[in-house]
Amino acid sequence: MSDSLPPLKRYRREEDEEKSASEDDENYVPYVPLKERRKNAFTKLLRVSKHQVDEEEVEESSEVVGPQAKVSLLDQHNVLKKKAEAHKESEKDKQLEEEKRILQNISETRALMAVGELAKGVIYEHSIKTGWCPPRCVLKQSSAKCDEIRHKWHILTEGEDSPPPIKTFQEMKFPHHLLAALKKKGITHPTPIQIQGIPAVLLGRDIIGIAFTGSGKTLVFVLPLIMFCMEQERKLPFQSNEGPYGLIICPSRELATQTYEVIKFYTNALSSQSYPLVKTVLMIGGLAVRDQAESVRRGVHIVVATPGRLMDMLNKKIMNLEVCRYLCLDEADRMIDMGFEEDIRTIFSYFKQQRQTLLFSATMPKKIQNFARSALVRPITVNVGRAGAASMDVIQEVEYVKQEAKVVYLLECLQKTHPPVLIFSEKKAEVDDIHEYLLLKGVEAVSIHGGKDQEERQWAVREFKDGRKDVLVATDIASKGLDFENIQHVINYDMPGDIENYVHRIGRTGRCGKTGIATTFINKTCDESVLLDLKHLLMEAKQKIPPVLGNLESQNEDYLELGDERGCSYCGGLGHRITDCPKLEAIQNKQTNTIGRKDYLASSAPDW
Repeated sequence: MSDSLPPLKRYRREEDEEKSASEDDENYVPYVPLKERRKNAFTKLLRVSKHQVDEEEVEESSEVVGPQAKVSLLDQHNVLKKKAEAHKESEKDKQLEEEKRILQNISETRALMAVGELAKGVIYEHSIKTGWCPPRCVLKQSSAKCDEIRHKWHILTEGEDSPPPIKTFQEMKFPHHLLAALKKKGITHPTPIQIQGIPAVLLGRDIIGIAFTGSGKTLVFVLPLIMFCMEQERKLPFQSNEGPYGLIICPSRELATQTYEVIKFYTNALSSQSYPLVKTVLMIGGLAVRDQAESVRRGVHIVVATPGRLMDMLNKKIMNLEVCRYLCLDEADRMIDMGFEEDIRTIFSYFKQQRQTLLFSATMPKKIQNFARSALVRPITVNVGRAGAASMDVIQEVEYVKQEAKVVYLLECLQKTHPPVLIFSEKKAEVDDIHEYLLLKGVEAVSIHGGKDQEERQWAVREFKDGRKDVLVATDIASKGLDFENIQHVINYDMPGDIENYVHRIGRTGRCGKTGIATTFINKTCDESVLLDLKHLLMEAKQKIPPVLGNLESQNEDYLELGDERGCSYCGGLGHRITDCPKLEAIQNKQTNTIGRKDYLASSAPDW
């Protein structure tokens, strides 16, 4: 026997098992916990995304910004700043597009024109021609000289073929006796709105006049109208049941009465010097219709009216507008806001032919201007200062006063200046309470609001104007256009619901170049959006801002100045944009509630 053992037989199965075991040893992967695996996957994802961002940056800019690039930190900062600014610009573009869309949605599709003119497609292409022309010395002025005058007096004009500005009443060709009447009122030189506005009206142009309160807007439409009526009377005297030639519409009875008195003063001054008598009629609620109808039957040149009474007289055919060629809407934006828009459109339908249309206000947002242009022919916009800006002659003081302490604090505020003083409040009941409190404290005070009859309102205004009473307590009916001489102090017992009313209120003082004080009480009951508008209005006028307002910040502070308009293009507030306008939101909510109520009433109404 051999010492060597025979070779062992190896089977294929054993060879396969050994081979698979060796392969398993080589491919063995140790167990990795779930938390570690998730962490590794997240790291890998970050690495991939960072690589993609780096590639995009390389494509967008020629400079490579990164830890391995040979670029200074300042250059890196500039690149990042440009990218941030580009992103910001894109956000502003989106904001402007959104505002444009909102304005288109709320814009009035129907033009402010007569129904007959719209139905027939009547379009007037030329302005009304008048017999007035500027003197030769004015006509010879170059356009550069005219622009220099406008720049000096901060006058902005829009529209084709703007008339040249005229700096004196003598060059406007007013008669000497009218100049004497102006001088008797202390008016020797025209104000900026009169420098550009009166020549435009005398030439027969349609205009939109915007200027701060107390700037003399009334004379811009009153003086030319008186001259036009005297010209018509001289050519062919007015007979019974004829007229009016001019129509002036005002939003409140007090403003209409004041305008009527201004016209009567100048027409009486001229008629006393052998000039033709210009007959004027006041048409407002609270006065006898019989007396007004009798004045119209005798023939009338000028009618000063509120929309309600005027509509009543036209519907009853007591008066017609067949020969009327001159229409002025004073505080036009307020009338449209107050819901008189449909009445104005109806009044337009009573005109038989083209008329010269004038719109005036201290606060007229772009929305109202664009809407009003539909009623004008080749209009000229004369703007002195920003529409809705406060008068720079008013010292504005804002004080935080608790609601329960306001009445008592009134007496302390009255000590700031000598009388006369105006106190404004939103509610009629508060006006009565303040009036009663002041009388109990021995203050000579009167009050007016919409709940009082016309005779009592006229008596209160007359007593205050004549100086027999020291304080007038009123709602906002006394804030639109009323001119009280030498008002030393205006007190806002509460902050009004929108900034436009605030501008009108404080505009009762600081008129005709004089200085006045306006004190406003605010507290936690005030709407924050209105307080933001007030803050930016104070900043614009370079007034002292109290800490309670200084701490307020708008959510979209960076977007308050975009495009051609600052602030809101709907209400004119400077503390927000139209996308956040509380006034627009309130109106839309009111319309929604009204629609729902109408639907409910219609569904519950009986079939008969």
